[in-house]
Amino acid sequence: MLKVRLIIGIVAGILCTFSFLPQVLRIYKTKQTKDLSLLTFSIFSLGVFLWFIYGLLMQEFPIIFANAVTLLLALLIVAMKIRYK
Repeated sequence: MLKVRLIIGIVAGILCTFSFLPQVLRIYKTKQTKDLSLLTFSIFSLGVFLWFIYGLLMQEFPIIFANAVTLLLALLIVAMKIRYK
């Protein structure tokens, strides 16, 4: 059962995390961020950071990995939002 739980966690993390990749790539290509909310992505980034810390405290690899990558992608979006304003 532990293996099934781990696989579900990893697959869920991969799907949720990499759903941000098309947005990052689109912003990078078009340099357009006017329709994105800086406040929303900033709050989201803080939430993801806290999930990352939670994963570390719980020693749960799927939570750590997914939130580390998601935080990176979300912060890229925040940085591009500020840069391409």
